[in-house]
Amino acid sequence: MSYSVETGETLALVGPTGAGKTSIASLICRFYDVSGDAVRIDGKDLRDTTQASLRRQMGIVPQDPFLFSGTLADNIRFGRPDATDEEVFEAARLANADGFITRLPESYQTPVFERGQNFSQGQRQLIALARVVLADPRILILDEATSSVDTRTEALIQAALGRILKGRTSVVIAHRLSTIRNADMIFVVAHGEIVQRGNHRELLSEEGMYRDLYLMQYRRDNRSAEAVPEELQSANTPT
Repeated sequence: MSYSVETGETLALVGPTGAGKTSIASLICRFYDVSGDAVRIDGKDLRDTTQASLRRQMGIVPQDPFLFSGTLADNIRFGRPDATDEEVFEAARLANADGFITRLPESYQTPVFERGQNFSQGQRQLIALARVVLADPRILILDEATSSVDTRTEALIQAALGRILKGRTSVVIAHRLSTIRNADMIFVVAHGEIVQRGNHRELLSEEGMYRDLYLMQYRRDNRSAEAVPEELQSANTPT
């Protein structure tokens, strides 16, 4: 496959399990190297860049974020150990994590058990987002960040992402297609290939996997085999 993402754009990757979405993100992060051709940032082959330099430019929020033993503040500071308390608090506010943290008896000094097992999946995701906000990377990778959370937490994460993604080059792997409506470009990946590309409205207006997946998810969420979203009904209407 061949593709490019412009500075400040949000690219969304969607498709069935095993299609190659996480492999693409892993190559961008240089968790492993390509066997042919190259992955480039600003025209420079990642294999010619030190991992330390690359890591400083990237922030990653995986599907199951890792929290380590310490306090909540320690976990948010992971990418910037020298950050002040106020900077930690502001990052948590931007990530919509401040609400649940300040309701805890020990607030930001609340102990975190190994792997964050004393916090819910959604709370761990919000902490991971706060960590990324504080680190302030040029490039952001989100791997199914809302796939395992409840509707209310998903809304909090989506509101936070609206602020976090602004002006930042981002690659978002999405399971829930409703979360990537505003992406600049969406790639539908299947069997290691990009089978469709376009924005949300463009992909809805054509027959294909994206339209089928979106309609299936909408009907499942609305518990109706006949439900059709309004935007799908008007997708072919000229603007």
